[in-house]
Amino acid sequence: MNFPIYQIDTFTKRVFGGNPAAVVVLHEWLEDHTLQAIAAENNLAETAFVIPDPVCSTLRWFTPVVEVDLCGHATLATAHVLFQEYYRDYAHLRFETKGGSLAVIRKDDHLFLDFPSRPGTPVTIDGTLIEALGTTPAAAMLARDLMVVLESEAEVKAFVPDYAAIQRLDAFALIVTSCGEEVDFVSRFFAPRAGVPEDPVTGSAHCTLIPYWANRLSKSNLSALQLSNRGGELTCELRGDRVLIGGKVVQYMRGEISVGAAS
Repeated sequence: MNFPIYQIDTFTKRVFGGNPAAVVVLHEWLEDHTLQAIAAENNLAETAFVIPDPVCSTLRWFTPVVEVDLCGHATLATAHVLFQEYYRDYAHLRFETKGGSLAVIRKDDHLFLDFPSRPGTPVTIDGTLIEALGTTPAAAMLARDLMVVLESEAEVKAFVPDYAAIQRLDAFALIVTSCGEEVDFVSRFFAPRAGVPEDPVTGSAHCTLIPYWANRLSKSNLSALQLSNRGGELTCELRGDRVLIGGKVVQYMRGEISVGAAS
């Protein structure tokens, strides 16, 4: 069986920037072990699998080692593929996922994720957390991910992750964030449990980042950077219990895969 595959760089305006995601277009679901094998073979932070439908497409995401319940950049990549190859006249796409019903809105040269807000709950900053981080955060919040707030952008840039310690934290992943120097806030994201040591740009993390910074800065429209080596630029908005996460995308590659041996 052969299927179209695309590799898209997201939250960037240049190839080799932002976060790359693979998008595989299916006409019916393959076995889960085959989907996981494809994601492992791609060896990107996420591979998205989509069955296109003009009303509501079905979408799943896999890291090289596990399926995840929410992924922003791979959703953005999927929407780009569908807008370009299937639904050129559409400005709005819906997806049914394990993370619920999601939408992507096309506006000029930006795509905007419409995702659920995931505000964190304050957690105690104890010796175990300080030892795991190698620093004392100003605040710590837990949603799906553990988000720790540092004092400056310089501290976020200088943060050296201890991946073994991060894996022992009681959270899916670790977000490190602070106010930005030229944008409203900056962040980095580490998910070694999911086979992603440091993610270049993480849309789903902003479901927790946006409500925190919107409340702290008393503004609903925010600009953000993810300070990975590849870097990522995001336009953010808090809308009640939803967040809009916007960015540009660039297509790097398109081709075809054969999965007969894997299945």
